[in-house]
Amino acid sequence: MSSLPAEPVRNVTLGLQTDKKAADYVRLGVLAEALGFDGISVFHDLGFQPALFPLLEIARATSRLRLGPACLNPFLLHPIEIAGQAAALDLASGGRAYVGLVRGAWLERVGVVADRPLLRLTEAVEVVQRLLRGDDSAYQGEIFSLTEGTRLLYPRERDRVDILLGTWGPRGLALAGRCADEVKLGGCANPEMVAHVRSVLDAACDAAGRPRSSVGIVAGAVTVVDEDGAAARRRARTEVAMYLDVVARLDVTVTVPESVLGPLRQALSRGDAEAAGRLIPDAVMDRFSFAGDPATVAEHAAQLFAAGATRVEFGTPHGRTDEYGVELIGKQVLPALRGTTGDQESG
Repeated sequence: MSSLPAEPVRNVTLGLQTDKKAADYVRLGVLAEALGFDGISVFHDLGFQPALFPLLEIARATSRLRLGPACLNPFLLHPIEIAGQAAALDLASGGRAYVGLVRGAWLERVGVVADRPLLRLTEAVEVVQRLLRGDDSAYQGEIFSLTEGTRLLYPRERDRVDILLGTWGPRGLALAGRCADEVKLGGCANPEMVAHVRSVLDAACDAAGRPRSSVGIVAGAVTVVDEDGAAARRRARTEVAMYLDVVARLDVTVTVPESVLGPLRQALSRGDAEAAGRLIPDAVMDRFSFAGDPATVAEHAAQLFAAGATRVEFGTPHGRTDEYGVELIGKQVLPALRGTTGDQESG
């Protein structure tokens, strides 16, 4: 059974990059739990630390937060390794794990050809679910296979963890409608895109014979919160510039003109992310980031919930430092979204 709530709630989580030391993850995890966040996602980007390391550190130091990698990919990890990491995290956290799966990015840097990504994701989900529930019967897919008797050789906390798919497109959303618990729009802070995905996903659930509430939508993006809203937006521009050319193509409700993207690419090729960021129009930046003072960011997130998001995820760098940003979000943004005061800790 999915751990998603039956009724819509304003579920708010943090997204962390894997560029820190163990003590940093522990400190941020403890702080997030005390402030009342619902969970923490840890990115698994090429070249950074594997997501499992910080997730285990956070699991050890917390008791309530929902935890998962967003996301692992079946081009670099066989599904038995993905299932093993999910099961290990679920065991270490006492049943608080989910597993995120995605096609993957920048694979060409390591000579990997991302062929048949949808089929690979489909089979990966099937293999992961089989292994987690203890099904050791033979499986023969077009890409992955398991011989009879193949199983995880250690105790499992649960026989199922939630599956999150990182996808924006109609074919990925159709797959999510059949087998996922959540869809993550990584890099999206656009209410129009959330509403579009909600419509496509609802149709996919209908076609699969599943309730529409079976699959949640996570909107997550670069976040910079500061009492000085202008300073926050300057920092966010630099962060967004580094991936706008990729993410903008995925949002079917936004057209970023080549007159912006061309010079932006040139600035990035020179290593000048600040110059690239200055080229981004305000309206475009607001589609792909959360940036400003706490009240502005809270209102932005509220618009995403109104459009159909079931979870909003505030990603790195959070503020002038991670800790400062997380505190501001937890003490001012989170209470505004939930209609509570920010002076009480959540257990």
